[in-house]
Amino acid sequence: MKKVLLNLNFQVITGILLGVIVGLYFKSFGPTAQIISKMFISLITMLIAPIIFFTIVLGIAGMSDMKKVGRVGGKALLYFEIVSTFALIIGVIVANIVKPGEGFVSHIATDKSKLEVYQKAAAEMHWGDFIAHIIPGNVFEAFSKGDILQILFFAILFGFGLSRMGKTGQPVIDLFDKLSKVFFNIMHMVMRVAPIGAFGGMAYTISTYGIKTLQPLALLMGSVYVTMFLFIFVVLNIICRLYKFSLWQYLKFIREEILIVLGTSSSESALPLMMEKMEKFGCSKSVVGLVIPTGYSFNLDGTTIYLSMATIFLAQVFRIPITWEQEAALIGILMITSKGAAAVTGGGFIVLTSTLAAIKIIPVEGVAILLGVDRFMSEARAITNMIGNGIATIVIAKSEGEFSPAEHVAALKADG
Repeated sequence: MKKVLLNLNFQVITGILLGVIVGLYFKSFGPTAQIISKMFISLITMLIAPIIFFTIVLGIAGMSDMKKVGRVGGKALLYFEIVSTFALIIGVIVANIVKPGEGFVSHIATDKSKLEVYQKAAAEMHWGDFIAHIIPGNVFEAFSKGDILQILFFAILFGFGLSRMGKTGQPVIDLFDKLSKVFFNIMHMVMRVAPIGAFGGMAYTISTYGIKTLQPLALLMGSVYVTMFLFIFVVLNIICRLYKFSLWQYLKFIREEILIVLGTSSSESALPLMMEKMEKFGCSKSVVGLVIPTGYSFNLDGTTIYLSMATIFLAQVFRIPITWEQEAALIGILMITSKGAAAVTGGGFIVLTSTLAAIKIIPVEGVAILLGVDRFMSEARAITNMIGNGIATIVIAKSEGEFSPAEHVAALKADG
């Protein structure tokens, strides 16, 4: 019994259930619960920048063949584009079959102040600026803001520079290796309070938005959850079978991370732990260091499914017929706009607003209909994003011969 009580999975599940109960019956606790949730996520995000930096630098510096770094990065980006396109297409197909927006009447009061923020952000969103933004004007500012793309770019350059030093750069590599272990040790300490963070996140969500908020948009929510379920257990399962590893074993191996993301609604809350888990699963440090951080900006499968379904849903709400040609154009636009979702504050909503502004056939103000229930769908998005990035890492590692079957078997045995 004591072993069960000390198990992190059990503690996180307990935290989530208690959060639901407190959110339902003690609504005044909502603001305090939000502070608890934010504090936990802040504990995680303070570690993301240094962990990503050290992991990428050590991975690149440890590669003797610099062409291999470019090949791994190229393979990862190609994989991301192919799989996220499948996610978009599946989202559009399900939305057209289920038609969640037909006969919909909005019962949710629109928050005009929030909507204006998203509209303004979308209007200021230029994709040329997004690409230029990847290069940091100030490295220290990139670290202080936790900008993953800028840290990724700088770490790759730093790794290349360090690798060219040969043996003279070894002391720096040794120092970085020790510092990396320090940050991972801190992360393990932080994860002990994950149940409290999950409790706060769930209590805030339920107390603020309430279960009744789900009712008018239940069909859309159900459609989104079913679509993501199909994407994971059909599309990603096929990929797992092609590369000869078990989806079920993989999901079991990352169950702690899934529960943490479920409680906090943030895939970033599990990012450092996922990097460590993928190494234990058998992937090389260099591949993990390149693929996982890049995936958090370019491989957002859950977000792309949500964006495609939300757009079709709004077209149905406003009784706007969309032809297959327009839907094909929509998929093309979302293939570009969805890549910015992780790099922008309020990502999903801002990208959705900018997409609606780009296609000019659906009223942008329709986004307000989704404000009340977005939080309830964010868990599904975050979990799907995280699962997809882990599978991408295994696929790239196996294709590069950077996957250790012995370590993989040992990890599964140790995991039980």
